[in-house]
Amino acid sequence: MNSNTFRMPAAALLAAGAVVLLMAPPASATGGTPAGGEGKAGAVVLRTGLDVGLLNKSVHVPMKATLNEVTAPAKAEKTALTVTLDGVEGNRPVSVLRADVATSKATADRTKAEAEANLATARVHVPGLPLLSLIEVEKVTSKAVCEAGKKPVASANVLGTVTALGKKVTLSAGGPTKVEVPGVGMVSLELSGTETTSTTAAAAALRLKVAVNPLNLNVAQVDGEIVLAEAHCESPKGTAPTTKAPEQPDIKTQTGTGTGGATAGPGTTTGSAGSGSGAPADANLAETGGGSLTPYLTGGALTLLVLGGGALFLTRRGGTR
Repeated sequence: MNSNTFRMPAAALLAAGAVVLLMAPPASATGGTPAGGEGKAGAVVLRTGLDVGLLNKSVHVPMKATLNEVTAPAKAEKTALTVTLDGVEGNRPVSVLRADVATSKATADRTKAEAEANLATARVHVPGLPLLSLIEVEKVTSKAVCEAGKKPVASANVLGTVTALGKKVTLSAGGPTKVEVPGVGMVSLELSGTETTSTTAAAAALRLKVAVNPLNLNVAQVDGEIVLAEAHCESPKGTAPTTKAPEQPDIKTQTGTGTGGATAGPGTTTGSAGSGSGAPADANLAETGGGSLTPYLTGGALTLLVLGGGALFLTRRGGTR
């Protein structure tokens, strides 16, 4: 089983008073687009921002850790996360998360940015409660898709049973679900948060507000927030690819002239009489059989025919005498 191990020395983190240190809020949807034209995407399986108060030193140690945090293009598959805090649990590693499946993936290019996180059969622990799980989940997923020219989409799901501090809980979309165990503390669970704008999307499958007082293993209190299965994206700057309709042929009227050799303007063709290139040529052909001189030519031909016939008759008659 893969694991990440972090060590946080308490000596370097001494601070007076009770200071609750939360990391920056989980990714949320904000306006704007990447300057480079490509989209942006990121995902994380688990993110913690906890403050651990120690009994014997009266100090607070921040515990910030992430599992499988990626930014596009990248993917990660790790199923265990341990953190070592000086002065906590005998300086032994604290097993924060163990899961059968813990994956995150992010991709981005000039047409689409996409991120997703998945967690299955997972147990989350906090310092001071090594035997009691803060939360157990069967499966949580989140996904964010930002495609150029389209509205971004975000989704988050919590599937199967959820157990908090040993109690089976029913989550509600109407608001956070609170689980309180006397002598241990309280956990507030918020289900499936999503947010979108015109160019961004963000999703977190489950958020936990933690406030426990284990008074065990030198831990006085643990406060803060844990996020499970988080994904966010930002749309590419370009436009979405579209299926181009086939272009219609550009049909233009052709014109012809009765004389050849002249250069026509754009979109026209030239032709000579009798070439058969268009209506004007047909008109010229028609004129060759029915022009204004046709009656005179016909009359002359008939006259010559009559005169020729008369001369032939007289010649034959004279010969018979």
